[in-house]
Amino acid sequence: MEYLENPFTPSFGEVPAHLAGRQQIIRDLDRAFLSQRRRPELTSIFSGARGTGKTALMSSLATRAESHGWIAVKTTALSGMLEEIELGTKRAAAHLIDSSTHFEVTGLGIAPLGSIEVNRVHDASTWRYRMSDIIDQLNEAGTGLLVTVDEVDPTLDEMIQLAATYQHFVTDGKRVALLMAGLPNNVSTLLNHKTVSFLRRAQQYHLGRIADYDVREALIRTIQENDRLADAGGIDRAVHSISGFPFLLQLVGYRAWDLTSDSKEISSRDFDLGIKIARDEMDDRILAATYRELTAEDKRFLIAMLDDEEESTTADLVERLKRSPQQVSRYRRRMIDAGIIGERGRGIVAFELPFFRDYLAAQCVK
Repeated sequence: MEYLENPFTPSFGEVPAHLAGRQQIIRDLDRAFLSQRRRPELTSIFSGARGTGKTALMSSLATRAESHGWIAVKTTALSGMLEEIELGTKRAAAHLIDSSTHFEVTGLGIAPLGSIEVNRVHDASTWRYRMSDIIDQLNEAGTGLLVTVDEVDPTLDEMIQLAATYQHFVTDGKRVALLMAGLPNNVSTLLNHKTVSFLRRAQQYHLGRIADYDVREALIRTIQENDRLADAGGIDRAVHSISGFPFLLQLVGYRAWDLTSDSKEISSRDFDLGIKIARDEMDDRILAATYRELTAEDKRFLIAMLDDEEESTTADLVERLKRSPQQVSRYRRRMIDAGIIGERGRGIVAFELPFFRDYLAAQCVK
């Protein structure tokens, strides 16, 4: 049997064939892109831990916007992002906007043959007004502009300038949309920035775990649509091991598929080996990076949670850490914002990032 191309996409930012568990978000944005009236979803912020599919979701939404007639420009929160948005818009909308260069006559001569001195007019306007002119032309052509910003960085001046300028575009009635994505703590810091406090009224989506039935459906459909079968028991164990984590869904599927890619069926053994390989990669690519970003106090807080089998109460953590309730609440909020733990009820938390509990325990032994 010939080699069958692997349909799973564990690479950064690649859009999978099936975005498991994100159907409602996609429906929300589809309606917003198609609506003649402005909908709140046109300003949306996606937050989530590493590997929850923020970049892939935004890429998919940008493609869908384009299919609905919008111009979409994608950027990352880095220095130079404003210029990138402007140039990207001009390139994507070259067929809709007038980007001709204007000249002015600055001198005339009559002898011996006559002469004309012509200089290029330099556009001295601000980025806001240059983009305003571009968006006006797009709106006149019956379309709008979508800007997506990945890896939100609240310390970047250009990030704040973009958000503040976007508010003016919305107030002026322009057909424009802004989607942003980032780690929860960065998004939280951005929302608390006084200059762009209006973003607190944006549509906010927290990308967490996806339901097991969505994981199962995505696995089976991806495999079957690419002319292979899957062992039922292997699928069950894969769903359990993935724990609702989008990156792991793609990684487990990718590794299991490749083990015997010339076979018609992905066997039970393929799934077991694929799960083991994917878990090791998860440690290196997601969990280690998350652990390195923790402060000493963050680690003390999380280690204190290891004493509980599943859920931890704030009262127990206060006692173990010998800290005030206010201090423990601050640590708790930081870890929730980072996507490492999640709330399970009033004063109750548990580990949210799959397998991070086991990874942390292993680091303690070392």
